[in-house]
Amino acid sequence: MNPKEFMKLLNEARELMTQEKYTEAIVILENLKSSDKSNESDFNYELVHQLYQLDSNCKSAYHQQRILEIIKNLPIPNNSIKLEEIYKVLRVKENLDITEEILRREVELLILRNLLNCKIKGDQLIFNDP
Repeated sequence: MNPKEFMKLLNEARELMTQEKYTEAIVILENLKSSDKSNESDFNYELVHQLYQLDSNCKSAYHQQRILEIIKNLPIPNNSIKLEEIYKVLRVKENLDITEEILRREVELLILRNLLNCKIKGDQLIFNDP
């Protein structure tokens, strides 16, 4: 693969991300990473850096999307839920293999982005009244 093809696929992944089609973007990015690791092509540092940065951002956005959907569909008694409960649902129902630390970070990002109306207190999410 030449650098022009590499950049075209990188831009395609970016476009899919703007459309929130994260799983499709991840497939493209994983293929590009495989190509980079195979040493078949010698891409410049800037392209490889863009690839790994985009990969990290895409996976984070995908995690946030899944977490937000799960939280919206979970019954939340007393306006609070333990992060551990969300973690279990992610692993069992969504087959999403992330650590509890990553879950916490992604929830913090959702709060900062004003997509979750809650706060983290210890190991619980405390939801604000609507």
